Amino acid sequence: MSSGNKVRASHILIKHQGSRRKASWKDPEGRVIMNTTRESAVSQLQALREDIVSGKAKFEDISARYSDCSSAKRGGDLGPFGRGQMQKPFEETTFALKVGEISDIVDTDSGVHIILRTG
Repeated sequence: MSSGNKVRASHILIKHQGSRRKASWKDPEGRVIMNTTRESAVSQLQALREDIVSGKAKFEDISARYSDCSSAKRGGDLGPFGRGQMQKPFEETTFALKVGEISDIVDTDSGVHIILRTG
């Protein structure tokens, strides 16, 4: 996996008013997303990240419960991907992480994320 051209990652996505698609598996009408500011999405994600880093919660469990991405059903696992397959900020952050590392907040057109590199 670490051949340099593919990585594997899991993530937690929180969508907000500025997200390109204002609906998700847990908010199909987008009612919550439309009322979520970027700032409140970031605050929520920072609190979740602290729980994971401190050992209070597991990344997979938090993703399954809170992530707006359909990958939540797999604990946030996106599987392996190469360059050019994800939005640029997401890709660059994932490739820069070491396996087992968790990113800070990453902004994309989809919303705000934290990323766990798994491979």
